[in-house]
Amino acid sequence: MEERTLRVLEYGKVLELLADKTSSSLGRELAEGLQPSDDPVIIKEMLGEVSECRALREMGDQIPLGGIHDVREAVKRADAGGILVAEVLIHISSTLRASRQIAAFFAQRKERTPLLSDWAQGIGDFRQLERAIDAAIGPGGEVQDSASPELGRIRAQIRTYQNRLKDKLDSMVRSSEMQRYLQENLVTMRNDRYVLPVKQEYKAMVPGIVHDQSSSGATLFIEPMAVVELNNQLRQLDAAEQEEIRRILAELSAAVGSRAPEIRATISILAHLDFVNAKAKLAEDMRAEEPEIADGAQITLVGARHPLLKGAVVPIDLELGRSFDTLVITGPNTGGKTVTLKTVGLLTLMAQSGLHVPARTGTSLSVFNQIYSDIGDEQSIEQSLSTFSSHMTHIVDILAKSGGSDTLVLLDELGAGTDPTEGAALAMAILQHLHQKGVRTVATTHYAELKTFAYTTPGLQNASVEFDVETLRPTYRLILGTPGRSNAFEIAKRLGLPDELVDQARGMLSSEHNTMEELIENIHQ
Repeated sequence: MEERTLRVLEYGKVLELLADKTSSSLGRELAEGLQPSDDPVIIKEMLGEVSECRALREMGDQIPLGGIHDVREAVKRADAGGILVAEVLIHISSTLRASRQIAAFFAQRKERTPLLSDWAQGIGDFRQLERAIDAAIGPGGEVQDSASPELGRIRAQIRTYQNRLKDKLDSMVRSSEMQRYLQENLVTMRNDRYVLPVKQEYKAMVPGIVHDQSSSGATLFIEPMAVVELNNQLRQLDAAEQEEIRRILAELSAAVGSRAPEIRATISILAHLDFVNAKAKLAEDMRAEEPEIADGAQITLVGARHPLLKGAVVPIDLELGRSFDTLVITGPNTGGKTVTLKTVGLLTLMAQSGLHVPARTGTSLSVFNQIYSDIGDEQSIEQSLSTFSSHMTHIVDILAKSGGSDTLVLLDELGAGTDPTEGAALAMAILQHLHQKGVRTVATTHYAELKTFAYTTPGLQNASVEFDVETLRPTYRLILGTPGRSNAFEIAKRLGLPDELVDQARGMLSSEHNTMEELIENIHQ
């Protein structure tokens, strides 16, 4: 799908809303990278998955997605022979536990969720690996004494030597003679060795190794000679402890690496299920429905709302591709013409992305291989193009790329920005060309000539956004089959322009224009 179309139709903003509904970074990655598909089979399956998930949620069944982490890089490192740290192994264990719970969840709901359960069946069985990690590493990421008999033995020795050291130093601290030399009556640590805080002037009275001094220099941290050997033995035990921890982590990492392909496949499944769950939550927020995917390049919108508009949004009904393949929308500025155009395009993109659309039951959308749009003033400052030139450059590109009925084209204010007579003629020629190629087209315009053109040309249809002359406000309702009325004279009268000036203005109009306005009025009546 053309990147410009995705940008103009604000497809990325829908993906942002979707990403915010995910429960893990894995699901968020899929949401942010979602692209429309042009395969009807895949699209129907994606939409069906969302419907299954919504049905679960409506019954109070929540997919247990908690505890999932993105451990792909860690698994890759383990697969290459690397050693993982304890905290990362805990994340792997948490993710494997989540996968086990999700597999069990769907195993009990196969009949209700055939599509999602098919995904869940691909989740591997990692219970043995999960138990091995949990037995060795505590919830805080610490390697536990029970991780191996050797580690338990080493740590027991460490505690014995620590107690001996503390007892020895505590007895020194309690000595009345030693207390004269100490800055404080306590045992502390420097460079992983137990020391005493000795006053600078009594350095010679406490034989030992100086490991540090205070910022003022008044205190020296001395390891008394009486405990040096005990400290040395403790350091040796600490080194043995670290070596055993490294061995345990290496063993667990190797176990992870041996199951790397299965873990990666499971992670992909977890990401997909989180992604589908996010689609379901977004659909709930938008009060969306699953659209029917129709054949024959048809669009039928029933009560459709633009998904990015806030507040009380006026829904629209619209069809295209059955009795006509080109829809010409007219009406006042700020009346909703551009929003209608964007609604058609964005809901089509959403459906082809497997997203439910904010519309009522009865909405059906066909799959388009390409959607092209020329909406808004996106003139190129770098090329110093006028608004008309910018739009025409893009329309030329669209005409060159557009094929047949598998293409949807959205054109906003077609032919605007130049002489009205020539602009209207160009607009009619462009619409005629697209119509002859079978392209599905929705165009907005201000040109009165296009209303008559759409009325008199088979395969084209008028539509208008309604304007309330009494309140001088648009109603935002879309009315199929009726071109928009000018309303300029009625508005001018309501705003106080004298009747004689309004009548004078009417008299200056061509007979063709008056005939056309009478025709439009008759259609409305």
